[in-house]
Amino acid sequence: MFNQSFLSFIAFSALFLSNGVNALAPPSKVVVFGGTGYVGSQVCERLINEGYDVTAVSRRGTNPRPTNAALEQVTWVKGDATNPNDVEKFVMQSDAVVHAVGLLFDVESGLVGLNNIVSGSKSVPDPESSTYDNITRQTMFNIINSIEKKSKNPLNMMKGNEKMPLAFVSCAEAGWPDVPFGDVVDNAAPGWLKSYLKAKRAVESRLASTSALRPVIMRPSLIWSWDKLDVLPIIPVFNLASAVGVPFVDKTVRVECLADAIVEGIQDDSVAGVQRYMEMEKLAAK
Repeated sequence: MFNQSFLSFIAFSALFLSNGVNALAPPSKVVVFGGTGYVGSQVCERLINEGYDVTAVSRRGTNPRPTNAALEQVTWVKGDATNPNDVEKFVMQSDAVVHAVGLLFDVESGLVGLNNIVSGSKSVPDPESSTYDNITRQTMFNIINSIEKKSKNPLNMMKGNEKMPLAFVSCAEAGWPDVPFGDVVDNAAPGWLKSYLKAKRAVESRLASTSALRPVIMRPSLIWSWDKLDVLPIIPVFNLASAVGVPFVDKTVRVECLADAIVEGIQDDSVAGVQRYMEMEKLAAK
């Protein structure tokens, strides 16, 4: 009797899941690691406006814009993405993941003080653990490992080809080896930038090696908004270089465009792999 009931339950569950849509749709649960950051908070705002149940995980765990009505609906949680147990707990409860954790100058770069100027969220790096390897590679590896573990759960296996979407904010420069003269620029890069790119590329390589998820890899160059005064003077230089065809310089991306593209990317099952600025603009326009 028990075996028959159990088999009936499995059959019913499989039928129910097979009739569901593949695309991620509200009110699905999305966890955003780095949700208090410059990019992450914009993603959280848009996910809420689309009707998603959003949890934002960060070292601070507080709403960076308390007067924003959408962000007031986010569940703000203090957590450590370098801790596998913290990450697994949130991934297991979610239907999609966004990784927006990052910093431009780590504690080994010798330029960590510049984060006070260039950081959109004004986040202060941990003086001991805020390295590119920890913040970028280790946090993403923890997420990927957790998704792989979740995918082996029998109930998730019954969903067939449906895979959890994972959006990762990489950078345009990670693709230098793939463009003309990119290897020359790559070799001439300063040490801190080589370490930064090494971590980004390690994540992209790890994403390419797993079949347990649907990777949405955003590769923006400079990310900007009108209130980010530190990069505004450089924007025309990048955009002009890109427009005239300099192969290793991509057009800049507004933070609003990037956030819109991330949300569309995790919603649309047909989106996977590397998204450069032209793909981001198309996704954001949908």
